[in-house]
Amino acid sequence: MDAAPTESFVTRGRLAFRRFRWGRPFWAGLFTIIAGLPIAYLPYANLTLGQLTIRMATTAGAGSLVIGILLVVLGLTIWFQPQARIFAGVAAILLSLVSLVVSNFGGFLVGFVFGMVGGGMSIAWVPGEPVASDADEADDTADREPPVPTPGTGSALASFGSTAPASGEGTGKGNQRAD
Repeated sequence: MDAAPTESFVTRGRLAFRRFRWGRPFWAGLFTIIAGLPIAYLPYANLTLGQLTIRMATTAGAGSLVIGILLVVLGLTIWFQPQARIFAGVAAILLSLVSLVVSNFGGFLVGFVFGMVGGGMSIAWVPGEPVASDADEADDTADREPPVPTPGTGSALASFGSTAPASGEGTGKGNQRAD
């Protein structure tokens, strides 16, 4: 009785997460989400040192909350809508720049730096090409015909049956001399 080895739940989950991560700008989305957390949280945080309570509240606390939530939403957009990655990346960069003024120097520069890096990575990411195996490539090259040149490619003069003028010849308009 030959039983095929079964994959464990952990292995299937790990492989599914790997496919998810490779098909989109995962790290850009993660950095953008991480950027939103300190920007949204720090204006509402209290730091207690013994009897001393330090509150980092700003007058624009609501603006900080909005910027932080938008960065988290943009990070999720980068993950689940990779087609909108350029818009989301530009918006994340702009929100990170605005957070410098609005939200305690962009969450004490932590949120700012993560937002800038995440937005830049989102803009720079391009989907990869599927990799063909060597056996498929060998079969494809054997059956493939050589490419046929299509009209309209190459020199614009090729369709007129003419050649380009030599470098010393006059080309017509604009070359008259006043003798």
